[in-house]
Amino acid sequence: MQGRDWLLTGDGQYQACKSARSWDLLQENYRLYRFLTEIEDVLNGVEDESLCLPKIRMLVRRLIVNSYWVRSQYLEPSPTTKTSVLLLYDELGFPLTVQTVTFAPGSISNIHNHGTWGVVAVLKGQEKNTVWRRTQHPEFPDKIEPTGEILLSPGDIVSFTPDAIHSVEAVGDEPTVTFNIYGETDPKQRFEFDVVTHSAKKF
Repeated sequence: MQGRDWLLTGDGQYQACKSARSWDLLQENYRLYRFLTEIEDVLNGVEDESLCLPKIRMLVRRLIVNSYWVRSQYLEPSPTTKTSVLLLYDELGFPLTVQTVTFAPGSISNIHNHGTWGVVAVLKGQEKNTVWRRTQHPEFPDKIEPTGEILLSPGDIVSFTPDAIHSVEAVGDEPTVTFNIYGETDPKQRFEFDVVTHSAKKF
């Protein structure tokens, strides 16, 4: 499941990054608990966790390559919301969010940032990420414009800085399943954007 690595930033830029080769990451008995421990070790004592995204992308790829269990843990999309979320690890005081997300074909997310760093790996299906940025409009500080699109397929990994703005659409005729890991969200910095009113509200 070799794929590409991407980085999205708050200024609307997106760039392909060097990706570890899957065959270099093969490891026996590499399980979720080991992955989580290594993530904690990477982040320990780091002031700007976004600087750790290259290492986190590599660890996510190692997990996806080696763990059939993780690749098989997902729910069918809800008939009502067209999405579903399955938490893979939930412990009181644990600051990271680790989950799989399923989108029904054709479903589209709102336009948002995460208020924290994030890494998302596509396990099944395809998703289109539309990248956005604020326009620096003097009257509408939350006015945004699209800067480009990235089509992600199984094996592709996309990472975000806390202020990166994107929206996601599940394309193709099968559900899209992703593995997601996020840092600790700053609720004051997480927004949903409205392109009609040029406004943002707390997510």
